[in-house]
Amino acid sequence: MEIRRVQLTGGSSYIITLPKEWINSFHIKKNDPLGIHIQSDGTLLLTPKITQEQLQKVKEFDVSRISKPTYLLQQLIGAYIAGFTSIKITSPTRLPIAVQNVIRSFTQLAIGPEVIEETEKSVVLKDLLNPTEMPFDQTIKRMYVIVKRMHEDVMRALQEKDQMLAIDVISRDNDVDRLHWFVARQYNILLQNASLANKMNITIETASTCFLISRIIERIGDHIVRIAENIPNLINHNLDKKSISRIITAGNLSLDIFNKSISSFFKKDIHASNENIESVITLESVCEEINTHALQQKGIIALSVGYVVESIRRTGEYSEDISETVINYLVGAEQS
Repeated sequence: MEIRRVQLTGGSSYIITLPKEWINSFHIKKNDPLGIHIQSDGTLLLTPKITQEQLQKVKEFDVSRISKPTYLLQQLIGAYIAGFTSIKITSPTRLPIAVQNVIRSFTQLAIGPEVIEETEKSVVLKDLLNPTEMPFDQTIKRMYVIVKRMHEDVMRALQEKDQMLAIDVISRDNDVDRLHWFVARQYNILLQNASLANKMNITIETASTCFLISRIIERIGDHIVRIAENIPNLINHNLDKKSISRIITAGNLSLDIFNKSISSFFKKDIHASNENIESVITLESVCEEINTHALQQKGIIALSVGYVVESIRRTGEYSEDISETVINYLVGAEQS
C-alpha cells in the first residue's frame, strides 16, 4: 500500500497525488473526469468509469477444444456467473447437435442470456437483462418461496404416498439453481463495477450477505431433492405410519427453522437469529431418535430413511448457517 499525504491548496481545497502507474494504465489525461464513490466503511473508490453502464465483457469458447458437451455447459454457467455480457461459441466445422442442445438448455436455465446471432459454425449469446432490474432481496424472497413450497410438498408426498408430487418437487430445483446463478452473477458484476451498487441502493456488504444466503438456500433445495428421490422406496416398501409421522414431525421442525432464519434476515432481528440457532439442537435429537428406530427396519427402508432424515437435519443446519450469517452481517452493520 502506498502512503500519500493530503495537501492543502488555495486555502480551502484538499488534494492528493495519484500513482503515475495507475494513471498510465488507464490512459488518463489532463482534465479527464474521474468518479469517486464513498463506501460504507468510509473508504473512497476512485474509478475512470463514470457511467453506471454495465461493463461489456466477451467470452469465447471453441467447442473443438472441449471434450464433452456437459463440460461446455459448466463453462457457460461459469462465464455467466463471472459476469460476461456476451458469450460466443464457435466450431471449425458445423456445430454438433449435442452442442446446440447444450446451448439451448443453458438459455433455458440462465436468466438473461439469449441467442442474438447464429450460423452453422457459431452462436452468440448476449445478456439482455439489466442487473439493476432484479434487486437482491426480491430474488432471495423468490428462492425462499420456491424452496419452502418444495419442502412442504415433499412432506405431503410422503404422507399421502404421492410419487408424482415427489417427482414434481425434483423438477422445481432448476428454478432454484437459476436464481442462485443470477444472484452470484449480480454479485460479481457489482464487484467489477461499484457504481452499480449505488444505482441498486445496496452496499457490497449486503450484496455479499445475499450471495451467501442464496448459496445456502440452493443447498437446502438440493437436500429436498434428495428427500424426494428416496420417497418412492419408502412408499413401495410400505414404511409404517409411525415412522412416517416421526419423519414429518422432523421435517416440519426443520422447515420452521428455515422460515425463522429467513424472517430474521428480512426483519434484521439478531435476537430471533440467536434463538433460531438454539432450536437446531432439538431437531438433531429428533433425527437421532428416528435413525435409531430405522435400524430395526429392512435394508432398503433403513437406508432410505437414513438419507431422508440426514437431509432434514442438514436443512436445519443450513438454516442455522443463515442465522449465523445474519448475525455477522447485522453486527458488522452496527460497527459501520
